[in-house]
Amino acid sequence: METIILIVFIVGYLAITLEHNLKIDKLIPALAMMAILWAVIALTHMDVFEVDTALRKLVPTHIEEILLHHLGKTAEILVFLLGAMTIVEIIDYFDGFSTIKGFIKFKKKSKLLWLFSILAFILSAIIDNLTATIVLITILQKVIQDKETRMWFAGMVIVAANAGGAWSPIGDVTTTMLWIANKVSALQLVEHVLLPSIVCMVIPTLIATRFKAFKGHIDADPSEEDSPKSRHGATMLYLGLTAIIFVPFFKTITHLPPYVGMMLSLAVVATFAEIYSSSKFSLSAVDGKNEVAGHHSPVHHSLSKIELPSILFFLGILLAVAALESLGMLFHFAEGLNAAIPNSDVVVLLLGAGSAVIDNVPLVAASIGMFSEGLDNPLWHFIAYSAGTGGSMLIIGSAAGVVAMGMEKIDFFWYFKNIAWLALIGFLSGGLAFILLRDFVLNA
Repeated sequence: METIILIVFIVGYLAITLEHNLKIDKLIPALAMMAILWAVIALTHMDVFEVDTALRKLVPTHIEEILLHHLGKTAEILVFLLGAMTIVEIIDYFDGFSTIKGFIKFKKKSKLLWLFSILAFILSAIIDNLTATIVLITILQKVIQDKETRMWFAGMVIVAANAGGAWSPIGDVTTTMLWIANKVSALQLVEHVLLPSIVCMVIPTLIATRFKAFKGHIDADPSEEDSPKSRHGATMLYLGLTAIIFVPFFKTITHLPPYVGMMLSLAVVATFAEIYSSSKFSLSAVDGKNEVAGHHSPVHHSLSKIELPSILFFLGILLAVAALESLGMLFHFAEGLNAAIPNSDVVVLLLGAGSAVIDNVPLVAASIGMFSEGLDNPLWHFIAYSAGTGGSMLIIGSAAGVVAMGMEKIDFFWYFKNIAWLALIGFLSGGLAFILLRDFVLNA
């Protein structure tokens, strides 16, 4: 039966990886794979286990209990992401991100490169790397007219955004997973991964400033200045970002799961959104067309725009990996991997390289089931760094890369030729910085 389980998982995984070739959204194979795996387990009465991390052994349990356990852990991540996505959409409803365009005063390309790289690095740590990439490429499209030049900037934004997301518990889905699973704490993650992430961003940017694409000045934007859609845009931007940053502090103070703090932040932001929009909303209006005195509810509008396909994909892939974990397969695979490659640093770097080819979400989900190290073990910090930044090496290796590919129509091979080697240098440089920091500074 384990052979059938592996075949279903591999076929589903390949379908996810090849979604662009198959023209099928990856949520479909993810949900199908998850349902089939658990159905096979139930119908064949396979033994299921819970991993005892303290004793490092498998403890037999019942399928209803273990499935409910994994569903609860997955729901924590999904509810957290729903809250964060809604806050970002509320900011966008008030055109808050256009405030960032006001920071751009330069015409020199090299200065613009540094500005966009730094903005991508900082924003991705707060609103996640995917959203930061969408925001900055939208701004790039207004600032830079030449498509070829814009593609270079977009490529560097991908590298910087993925580096920025790796050191923040709310900056990337994978770091959020590790944080919610109690593998890393917010302060220790920042302490261990911030410097390597800066190295991962700075070195490729420094090299890129010598390229012809970043020499000279950009052409003046012939279009008129965009008039702000709302006078509350800047206020909602700062309020929304502050609310998201508040979540790790809430968890540290109350020791409650992160989604509780995110729901509180969403409630605060939604309250101000309703006040500023001069509208009231009724829970009975479920068609998304709620109107009072000619105003739409920004909360309803924002909820209708969040990416539910991504949420369903995470549900499918996390519960599919949970099926392998419950059968003990990941536990035994980790034992075999550690025996074959005793150096855990090599294993984690290979994990990072693998995230450039296949989605980093299931890779990190698998690693959580494979390794039993405790809270804030350096292994988890290194996994957060590698899985977060390794995806930059291919444009299809991260959500930021995929969305940039769609927005700017960036060719896979163009990125591979021009940006991938820069991302590789940054990835390895940051990895080396992590090892040196861990061995000679933090553990001194």
